[in-house]
Amino acid sequence: MAVRKPKMILIDVDGTLVDSVPDLAYCVDEMMKALGREPHGEAKVRDWVGNGVERLTRRALIGQLDGEPSDEDFAKGYPIFLELYKDNTSKRSCLYPGVREGLDYMKSQGYLLGCVTNKDAQFTIPLLKGLGIYDEFGIVVSGDTLPVKKPDPQPLLHAAAHFGVGAEDSLMLGDSKSDVTAARNAGFQIVCMSYGYNHGEDIRNYHPDAVIDSMEELKTLL
Repeated sequence: MAVRKPKMILIDVDGTLVDSVPDLAYCVDEMMKALGREPHGEAKVRDWVGNGVERLTRRALIGQLDGEPSDEDFAKGYPIFLELYKDNTSKRSCLYPGVREGLDYMKSQGYLLGCVTNKDAQFTIPLLKGLGIYDEFGIVVSGDTLPVKKPDPQPLLHAAAHFGVGAEDSLMLGDSKSDVTAARNAGFQIVCMSYGYNHGEDIRNYHPDAVIDSMEELKTLL
C-alpha cells in the first residue's frame, strides 16, 4: 500500500529507535537474583518487552507472557527492578542500524517529529539523552504523560494537537501491535519496523501500511 507524505511523524522508542533489551534483561536478571531466583537471560526477556516496565516485571516474575504474579511477589520485585533500571537505562542499549540516518533524513525533509512511548518519563528522557537523540523531537509523550497509553490513541492525538496537525497528515512509526492499534484508532497512517518487539509475532499479521527493515528506507518510502 502506498504511504502518503505526512506533515508529522511520531516514533516509538523501544524496538523502533532503540534496542533496549540488553539493559532491560540485565535489570530483570539482577532482580531475579536479588529475589533468590534463577535469571531468565536476554532471549526470553526479548519476547516479553513492549508493554512498559511494570508489565515486563510481572512477566518476569511468573516466567511467561500471560498471567499475573502474586501481589506479594510484585510488591517485592518491582521496586528492585525500578531501582536497577534507574541506573541502567542506556548503559547497554543502542540505536538500531539506520536510525541516525533515518532521523537525519526526516529532519532534512522538514517533518515535525515527536516521540510516543509507553515507557515512563523518568526512564524515557535519560535514555533519549544518553543516546544523543532527545533534541530531535518537538514533543516526547511518555507512558505517564497522560492517564492512558498506547494502544489507546490519546497519546498520538495529544502529540498531533501539540503540533496543530490533523490525523490525515500524521504517521506513526512503530514496531508492535500496540502501535498499529493506536495509529488506526487515531486515524493515522502506520509504518512498522520488521525488527522490533512484538512478542515473537510477525508485525505483518497486523497489516500496517508498510513494513521496513531499516529507517534508511524512509528515503524511498516518504
